[in-house]
Amino acid sequence: MNSTPNTNSFESWLLAARPKTLTGAAVPVMMALALAFADGGCLRFQVLPAILCLLFAFVMQIDANFVNDYFDYKKGVDDEHRLGPRRACAQGWVTPGAMLRAIALTTVVAALVGLPLVYWGGWPMVAVGACCIVFCFLYTTHLSRWGLGDVLVLVFFGLVPVCATYYIQLHTLTKEVILSSLACGMVVDTLLVVNNYRDRDGDKRAGKRTLVVLIGAKTSELFYFALALMACHMGLTFFFTGRYFTFFLPFVYLSLHAHTYRKMKKIKQGKALNQILGQTARNIFIYGVLFAIGVLLDVAFGLWVK
Repeated sequence: MNSTPNTNSFESWLLAARPKTLTGAAVPVMMALALAFADGGCLRFQVLPAILCLLFAFVMQIDANFVNDYFDYKKGVDDEHRLGPRRACAQGWVTPGAMLRAIALTTVVAALVGLPLVYWGGWPMVAVGACCIVFCFLYTTHLSRWGLGDVLVLVFFGLVPVCATYYIQLHTLTKEVILSSLACGMVVDTLLVVNNYRDRDGDKRAGKRTLVVLIGAKTSELFYFALALMACHMGLTFFFTGRYFTFFLPFVYLSLHAHTYRKMKKIKQGKALNQILGQTARNIFIYGVLFAIGVLLDVAFGLWVK
C-alpha cells in the first residue's frame, strides 16, 4: 500500500478498518463454536447462526475501530508524537465527516446482522447486541480514559462473545464455557496492554489514564505475562474432566507469549514495540486455533476410545 493514500479512497478505508484486528474478534467466536460442536454434536450444530455471530463480531470490530479513530482524532490523542500505526482521520486519509457517516453505517449493519440471532437465542440477544453497540462508543469516549479498557476487553472479547455464541447454539451455559470465556478475554487483553504500554507517554500527555499509565511500565510488563499465564490455567477445568488436549495445547501459545514478553521487556519503548503488537496479535490467533483444535481432538479421541 502507498504511504499516503488518496483521501476517502478504498485504500484509506481499508487502513481505517484495521483488518489485522479482526483476528481478535474471530477468536472468541471460534472458541465458542468449537465448544458447542463438542458438547452438542454435529446434529445440533447450526451453521447459519454461527456465520452470523462471526459476521457480527467482524462488523462490530470495524465499527469500534472507526469510533476509536474519529474520537481519538477529536481529542488530539493521535498527534505527531504517535508511535503506533497512523490513524485515518489524523493523517487526512479519511475526512471526519466521512468517518462519522461510516460509523453510522457500520452500526446499522451490525444491528441488521445481529437481529436475526434473536430467532435462535431469544430476546436476550437484543440486550446483548445493544450493550455491544453502546460500549463500543463508551470505550473510546470515556471508559478507556478512566483505566477501564481492560475490563471492557474481558467482558466484550471474552464473556459476551463466547457465552452468547455458545448459548445461541445450545441454549445453555456450562462452567467450562464461562471459564473459557474469561481465558479468552485475558488473552485478547494482552493486545490492549502492549498497545497502551507503547503509548504510555503520549497517553499521559493527553490525559488518557489507561491501566498502564495508572500502574506503571514495570507492573504492566508483569501484567502482560500474567494474563496469558492465568488464561492457560483456566483450562484446568478441562484437565479435571479428562479433556487433556483442550488443556495442554494452549500451553504452546504460552511459550510463544513468553518469548514475546522477553522481547517487549528488552525494547521497553518506542516504535519498535509495534513488532510486539504484531506478534501479540499473532499469538492470540494461535491461542484460539490451538484451543479449538484441542476441543475437537478431545471429541475425536473420546469417539475412538468408545
